[in-house]
Amino acid sequence: MDKVRQIRLAKDAMDRDWADPDLDLDAVAAHAGYSRYHFLRAFKEAYGETPGQYLTHRRIERAEEMLRGADLSVTEICHLVGFSSLGTFSARFKARTGLTPSEYRTKHVGRGASLIPGCYAMLWAGGFPTASTAKRTATLKKRPGPGPAYGDGEEPPHDRRAEP
Repeated sequence: MDKVRQIRLAKDAMDRDWADPDLDLDAVAAHAGYSRYHFLRAFKEAYGETPGQYLTHRRIERAEEMLRGADLSVTEICHLVGFSSLGTFSARFKARTGLTPSEYRTKHVGRGASLIPGCYAMLWAGGFPTASTAKRTATLKKRPGPGPAYGDGEEPPHDRRAEP
């Protein structure tokens, strides 16, 4: 496989898995079949930025979309796009856009426009339990269904006070 194709496979992995906070240089380099340092040099040569810079830009682009259109807090968006630290997210966002995430939202959300409800945005973005949260949710048990409603074959309770 030629060098460009190998690097493109790794870039495709970043484009596909950009929200995964566990996506690191070693994982991406493995997609290309390179050592981390060789991959770092080859990626920068091919695309003009490091894999980390590229991944950060992708995440910030997604955060911009969510800030403009979803009714989610900045913290929720921070985690949905793959950052584990709100401080790092805010600093990188401001370095890229010149605005803090809150300032960006204020500037770009039109007056009177309704935002997409957070539950829909999280479902679309994959913010509900995934493989990375499976360990946390594995202990949850299925809740039993609701019991029969009054009149669905159950006898009403007798009021002993009403009996003579």
